[in-house]
Amino acid sequence: MRKLIVSPAPHVHGNESTRKIMLDVIIALAPSMLVAVYFFGLSAIRLLLVSVLVCVALEYVVQKYLLRRQPTVSDLSAVVTGVLLALNLPPTAPWWIAVIGSVAAIGIAKMTFGGLGHNIFNPALVGRVFLLVSFPVIMTDWTVPQSIFRPGVDAVSGATPLALVKEGLAQGLTVDQIMAANPDLTYGQMLFARAGGSAGEASALALIIGFVYLLARRVIRPHIPVSIILTVAVVSGIFWLADPSQYTDPVFNILTGGLLLGSIFMATDYVTSPMSSKGMVIYGVGIGLLTVLIRYFGSYPEGVSFAILIMNSIVPLLNKYIKPARFGKEAKHA
Repeated sequence: MRKLIVSPAPHVHGNESTRKIMLDVIIALAPSMLVAVYFFGLSAIRLLLVSVLVCVALEYVVQKYLLRRQPTVSDLSAVVTGVLLALNLPPTAPWWIAVIGSVAAIGIAKMTFGGLGHNIFNPALVGRVFLLVSFPVIMTDWTVPQSIFRPGVDAVSGATPLALVKEGLAQGLTVDQIMAANPDLTYGQMLFARAGGSAGEASALALIIGFVYLLARRVIRPHIPVSIILTVAVVSGIFWLADPSQYTDPVFNILTGGLLLGSIFMATDYVTSPMSSKGMVIYGVGIGLLTVLIRYFGSYPEGVSFAILIMNSIVPLLNKYIKPARFGKEAKHA
């Protein structure tokens, strides 16, 4: 009887760990990081390094000296937060912007709630929105991508495609007139990539490659990204069909802004997204709907970050009322 050991569940363990999952996310983000470095050079490298180092250092200090716990920075979650924050910043933003954003992401959004697994909102998005509200001029000063391998070509500031359309419509122009006045706003350019935006928005193709990798590795399920993208396509398509002179088409809305970056890498965060399949779909539909409404009718040209954070707050309700099936039981709500 002395050899009989009774321990709490779970009794069966898989091969997955937080570190392995986060490493897969970093690998999936690698194409976007490489594209950012290609287009923006040292500016992108500086933002990535500062964001990652501050996020890791702050999480270590808070856990060790404030919470008096064993630091868990080796799980790479702070690294992922730092990378995502950097990819959500204007590529030529000053280094101290990355520091402030990292403090908001880790110190406020993550560690205030108790660390990984306890935070309600996605830390990287909290950092981005905090910076957007606090430093709107810096956070909307975009640089049009220019390859670092083109010597003698200086980076130039330019509005994002979404901002160009919103400003043009405010001046009384139609969507067709705006597109004609900006020949770089083609689907090919949006896919890869000569439009202004954050470092992580430089290439939709790079984000799609990361999405395929995460699906292949089964790190994420397709429910959330697909429901977000389909909702944006359907809702924007309805507006576009009703009045194509005032509303952009679905492909434009999918390829521009932070839709792909947000739906693939931030809306799918394990901690802040629903557990059940039905909950994931409802969550994704809500994000997609809010994104389109903010883009078309809000004061900001982009709405992905706000939409995800709003739906993050509803996740506890979705988890409470739409629960996955218990082991060995038929699903009723999932």
